[in-house]
Amino acid sequence: MPTALVTGVTGQDGAYLAQLLLQKGYRVVGMMRRSASSDVIGERLRWLGILDDVELAEGNLTDLSSLIRLMQTYQPDEVYNLAAQSFVAASWQQPLLTGNVTGQGAANLLEALRIVRPEARFYQASSSEMYGKIQEPRQSERTPFYPRSPYAVAKLYAHWMTVNYRESFGLHASSGILFNHESPLRGIEFVTRKVTDGAARIKLGLAHELSLGNLDAKRDWGHARDYVQAMWLMLQQPTPDDYVVATGRTTTIRDMVAMAFGHVGLDWQAHVRTSASLIRPAEVDVLLGDPAKAREKLGWTPATSLEDLIAEMVEADLARHRAKRAAG
Repeated sequence: MPTALVTGVTGQDGAYLAQLLLQKGYRVVGMMRRSASSDVIGERLRWLGILDDVELAEGNLTDLSSLIRLMQTYQPDEVYNLAAQSFVAASWQQPLLTGNVTGQGAANLLEALRIVRPEARFYQASSSEMYGKIQEPRQSERTPFYPRSPYAVAKLYAHWMTVNYRESFGLHASSGILFNHESPLRGIEFVTRKVTDGAARIKLGLAHELSLGNLDAKRDWGHARDYVQAMWLMLQQPTPDDYVVATGRTTTIRDMVAMAFGHVGLDWQAHVRTSASLIRPAEVDVLLGDPAKAREKLGWTPATSLEDLIAEMVEADLARHRAKRAAG
């Protein structure tokens, strides 16, 4: 039975990846930091019904000794680094923390791997935010990066360190440059979940208004459940490499909002307000991925449309609020 170590296992991607790996017969060890009570930490794993199947182990990307200890204890065959300070907006308020966790943390994990478990295969969660002020209309693995937030700069450091350890030390280290991917497990602070939760609350009479920032920003949105398949496929390749994971379709936040509110029969324009306080200091206007390489080399294509994704998220948020109300 192969062993996979997943950092960020309690997040959206970590939970879906753990579910996939368990289905494939892996022993899944999830690294968690001691930051909240275990009932809160395990919420997403519980939602997927796998909390009891994942071995949770304490560790922190900022503590190299804890990472070395995890490698020594579990001897993983595959390591997936999904942990990060992952909220772009927060990175302007906490730029140094974001650099330490999202950037340096990945280097710490690579170093632990090199010292203890160089034969293991490594996946780094890179981000479409690294493209930032886009240099090409469609972003591929060859598109130059132009990060526009402390988060994106930190992710770029982690990305290039992964390339560096691959080329310098021969590690089987790959990066997935993932474009926006969402699900019912997305954090409430992210715009898609903010929208689907807002639509659900307004439909149920729990709210009347939703405040958003730039409705003209365009993103390439897919389902996290589809995207973790690409992560796994990368580590099954004989040669490590970097891949864009995206749908190849871009949609404005305005149109995504219309989908969510339309699903519950509401006119979004009657409920949505824009607020200048929610505009980023440096906006990323358009992101559109070119997933041709992932399609050709990995055989990966997204299975879920944006319409189906948004409908699934709205239904999950309706169910959550109804359950809360019933519990009273």
